[in-house]
Amino acid sequence: MLFALAGALVTRGLWPSPSTRALSGNPADQALGEWFLAYATRAYRGDFSFVTGALNAPDGVNLLGVGILFAPLTLALGAPVTFAVVAGSNLAANATGWYLLLARGAGLHRLAALIGGAFCGFAPGMVSESNGHLHLTAAWLVPPIVWCATRPTPRKGVLLGALVAGQFFLGEEVLFLAVFTLALVGLAYAATAARTGALAWAREALPGLGIAAAVAGALLAYPLWVQFSGAQAARGGALRPEFASADVRSFAAISPRSLAGGDGAASLASGPSEYTAFFGAPVLIVVLGATVWMWRRPAVLACAVASAVLLALSLGPRAGPYALLDGLPVVERALPTRFALAAIPLLAFVLAQAVHAALTQTETLGLLVPVAVVAALVPLVPLPLPTAPRPPVPRFFAEGYWRGFAPRDGTIVPVPLPDARDPQALRWAAATNVAFATPQGRFIGPYGSDGRSYPRPTALLLRHAVDNGDPPPLTDADRMALRRDIAYWRASCFVLADGQPGAEALKSTLDTLLGPGERVADVWVWRARG
Repeated sequence: MLFALAGALVTRGLWPSPSTRALSGNPADQALGEWFLAYATRAYRGDFSFVTGALNAPDGVNLLGVGILFAPLTLALGAPVTFAVVAGSNLAANATGWYLLLARGAGLHRLAALIGGAFCGFAPGMVSESNGHLHLTAAWLVPPIVWCATRPTPRKGVLLGALVAGQFFLGEEVLFLAVFTLALVGLAYAATAARTGALAWAREALPGLGIAAAVAGALLAYPLWVQFSGAQAARGGALRPEFASADVRSFAAISPRSLAGGDGAASLASGPSEYTAFFGAPVLIVVLGATVWMWRRPAVLACAVASAVLLALSLGPRAGPYALLDGLPVVERALPTRFALAAIPLLAFVLAQAVHAALTQTETLGLLVPVAVVAALVPLVPLPLPTAPRPPVPRFFAEGYWRGFAPRDGTIVPVPLPDARDPQALRWAAATNVAFATPQGRFIGPYGSDGRSYPRPTALLLRHAVDNGDPPPLTDADRMALRRDIAYWRASCFVLADGQPGAEALKSTLDTLLGPGERVADVWVWRARG
């Protein structure tokens, strides 16, 4: 209940009216996240595709799976409400999972587990990633994965394989980071523990891990093929590693979204969603002191060493050892700064172990250590995510007028077309639970590397009208390109909503290209004429 309340407080800015509020730190990714949540309701129509042409029509995009679990809520209350619920619930569920693992799996004192769980769920990195990145905060299967992986009996191996497959669909970047970190901790543990003990654990663990690999491999063989070899497979990520790297100064800084933070630290990160390495000097000092105090405990030392490696990797290719991994398959898709996210549970384990040891094994430090740990964490108490108003979805979509202009699963072209800078029109489709397809959008795809044309000439023409505020001069070539683009998109109509930037220039351009638009509810509509 405590963690659920904390999650609600972090996301409280969305709650006065989820459909008219947006995360001001990352509204673009929120729009895309709501689209994915809305699309997941199509599972109730028997659509379990891994690729869909409903976005970036007609080529399509690869899909995320977190929305299927919340599809009933989306059908009942809409994608904006589901987004707000998932954003807060992910944080609470993460904290609860780690609390249970520390209290029951590791047998730590409840106060120690509570502190560790709270840090895992509400560390600055997790709160900042809640700015639109639900796939990165949906990490609540990681604690049971760790529980199974540390004692992988054959029976647990089956469960571990199923959990790995489940986390893949919730957020595969989280899965990659979890597997990478477990391997790193395992190597550090083997180097710090007694050799005989490490070998004995390996002999006992191999059968269970083998079963887990077989189960996960069977469940994920086809989805992995689609992702890495399918039509929409894209080599590399959306951002260059140099851009998405942590600044070494951020380790000791306090996140702007924390109680003791300030806006001045924002310049140390690439954006409000990437305050992943803001741990603060007090926490690092306490972790270092706890590690020195408990250096004889292999698990503590292994976690401390592994967290240091992860933080070094988060610095990216310019300042850290990331250059040794740069270009490797799978690793090339990971943003360096997110390695710092994987360090959060390791630092939490060290802090929790210190509190547990102080409370159960020494009278001298019984209160001093917990007070020191709490004092170090208080400055990191999260503030509510900042929000701002956003325009409501046009009545044309919210009230179903669109059905008179396009068949179900037909293509409606928003004007201007959504792109990486402005994907807000995706909310129009989300309001209908993605009952129609949308060209372009915000996504990671193979475009730009294989000669495909993206965006299309008509999309560039309309964007030019927005950027310049005047209708561009039109030629016969523009009209021919429009006919080709209508055929390519299989477009039924073009829609311009009230209040769009450059609305007058856009309307004039489309009136010239397609004839006078029709006024319907609160939009202008042009039927496509190929």
